[in-house]
Amino acid sequence: MTARPAADRSTGHATSRTMVVMPALNAESTLERTVADIPPGTADEILLVDDASSDRTVEIATRLGLTVIRHDRTRGYGANQKTCYREALARGADIVLMIHPDYQYDSRLAPHFIRFIRDGYFDVMLGSRIRTRAEALACGMPVYRYVANRFLTIVENLMMGTNLSECHTGYRAYHRRVLETIPWHRNSDDFLFDTQFLMQAVYFGFQIAELPVPVRYGPDASSTSFAAGVRYGLGTLVEAGRFVLNRAGIMNSAIFSPSDASIQT
Repeated sequence: MTARPAADRSTGHATSRTMVVMPALNAESTLERTVADIPPGTADEILLVDDASSDRTVEIATRLGLTVIRHDRTRGYGANQKTCYREALARGADIVLMIHPDYQYDSRLAPHFIRFIRDGYFDVMLGSRIRTRAEALACGMPVYRYVANRFLTIVENLMMGTNLSECHTGYRAYHRRVLETIPWHRNSDDFLFDTQFLMQAVYFGFQIAELPVPVRYGPDASSTSFAAGVRYGLGTLVEAGRFVLNRAGIMNSAIFSPSDASIQT
């Protein structure tokens, strides 16, 4: 396994099509503010995939002029992203930026994520919430969540051979080639999707970078329960172990086997 050469990361950015995707569930109170903060001209299209919300998320998204796809039932965070990326590829997106519509991440920074990929520097951009411990806690990140984030990130860095400040951000941008290479359609339909995707990006040799992002932990920010967080943490450790075994040639997991993700349903 080798990293792709710089020449392979050339984007031809003069004609690059950029799409913002938003996996949404009951985001009526925060969606409009999140969209309003995206600088004009950032994206050619904003796609919201609604995971069968019980509130006015779809109504508000439609009023804002977003492209809207609605699941007929709640399928999960990972399944929502699968719809986002499948549609983005089908609509010809060259760069795809995921922003959660819960107003936790600062969407004013979106152009910076896109620029690094468009100009061919990196294939994947991550928004790190962990600039300093004091700042993360001052922004409202619960102490137990901060501790869990740091512990899991340290373990994942050791397993993957990376030096990322955070492995669990939901603010991410990808070049089209990443989505066409990684078999993300085989990933979890739940929150482990992001963990698996990042490990796949490392496994397949894509160039990954981070930008620090201020965040807001208000009452409307999406979060998991403590029990769900424990399951997620244990699942992350399992995935880290699986990554190591696959890279060592001991296992041959489907999520690390190349396929054309763009044609999957």
